[in-house]
Amino acid sequence: MPSAPYVGQGTGSLDLDETVFGEPFHPSLVHEAVRSELAARRRGTASTKTRGEVAMTGAKAWRQKGTGRARAGALSTPQRTGGGVAFGPKPRSFTVKVNRKARRRALRAALTLHAERGSIGAVDPFAWQGPSTKDAVAALAQLEGDGSVLVVLGDGEESCARSFRNIADVSVMGADDVGVADLVGASRLVVSGAALERLVEKAVAK
Repeated sequence: MPSAPYVGQGTGSLDLDETVFGEPFHPSLVHEAVRSELAARRRGTASTKTRGEVAMTGAKAWRQKGTGRARAGALSTPQRTGGGVAFGPKPRSFTVKVNRKARRRALRAALTLHAERGSIGAVDPFAWQGPSTKDAVAALAQLEGDGSVLVVLGDGEESCARSFRNIADVSVMGADDVGVADLVGASRLVVSGAALERLVEKAVAK
């Protein structure tokens, strides 16, 4: 059974459920899930005014001939300052639908990827006496590899979260908020026991 070694204040390792951490990597499924999650984070509120919506008359700017100036139509046209915008954004939904089973498989694949390359570690939040960035840095130094770190914690583990949140290239998230995009976007993963249980629940839920 794969396991995640404890880093920092803790000994031994945390066993990883093979039903979750034994999923083959599915590039297309993971890509689909990441695309859906990133699209869902877009507010979709960008909006511009068309030439019919700007506060400007649609009348011809000046007569066609006899002024010595170039002929001109309405001042609301896109090429004029203050005119409408051609093909500009309008409020819309960026939702990309992904089936629940596909999303769960993608989550299992992302977790398995960390287990296979040894970029996952465990942390025991209750072994920490209090918030300490120094101890958190020392704990991450025990984690193999380099690059960004995603720390996933459960409810009631705020003391541990405060230890990690001020470190560069380290993101701290709750287990309920973690998605496939967060997992594949991090080079290394650190989880607590409670957070791991919640991730397994999300990955195998019916």
